[in-house]
Amino acid sequence: MTLHVTTLGDHGSRLVFLHGLFGQGRNWTGIAKALAAEHRVLLVDLPHHGRSAWSSGFDFGKVSEQVAEVMTDDEPAILVGHSLGGKVAMLVALLHRERVARLCVADVAPVAYAHGDEFRGYIAGLKAIDLTALENRGEADAALTEAVPNETVRSFLLQNLRRDGDSWRWQANLDVIERDLAVIGGWPEELLTDVAPYDGPVLWLAGDRSDYVLEEYEPAMDRWFPRNRKVTIKNAGHWLHSEQPEIFTEAVRRFAR
Repeated sequence: MTLHVTTLGDHGSRLVFLHGLFGQGRNWTGIAKALAAEHRVLLVDLPHHGRSAWSSGFDFGKVSEQVAEVMTDDEPAILVGHSLGGKVAMLVALLHRERVARLCVADVAPVAYAHGDEFRGYIAGLKAIDLTALENRGEADAALTEAVPNETVRSFLLQNLRRDGDSWRWQANLDVIERDLAVIGGWPEELLTDVAPYDGPVLWLAGDRSDYVLEEYEPAMDRWFPRNRKVTIKNAGHWLHSEQPEIFTEAVRRFAR
């Protein structure tokens, strides 16, 4: 099962971006355009998201293999991942290290999280929207307001709403995501038995208003990625690349040189 990939730029080193839960490759478009003069940028839709195919479930091992197939042994890429995409990126670096020249992880750590209830609330709100009676996106936004009062998060989630002719659909596979939230929120230690740490350079970008990269997670970060450098972006939460895009872009540009 191949992944949908959008490419920008025609020369320079390869720079691969992986989005977070409920996202899609095009979330990175603004940053990709800023970097495309120096790099060949690949924006990947993860399985169950965007225009990539759906399968029967979410499996970190299979997803990391699919992402690795986008890359090549003879030209290792700089891999950037946010949130869920950051976990996938970490696993690609650990399990397919010959394909990763450098790794940038955005606001996530190699640990299990307990944010499931928050995401279940998002999914419940999305599923509660009657797509058969929907006239426009404004109606969808109004219907989701009670379940997701944060306008930024609501707008992000509604990017998954697509119109096909006279009908609406969700691009994200809400059923599988809901069922497998425990897997998605976890960290698959079982895949890493006898796996050595990734010894390439790693940049960790964290939002100063986020609770995804805490001091207590640093032992796990150091265990799997001993050559990591952490940079905290001020006035940014979990979606640091959309809240502070210029700072995020410049950090990636300097790291990718």
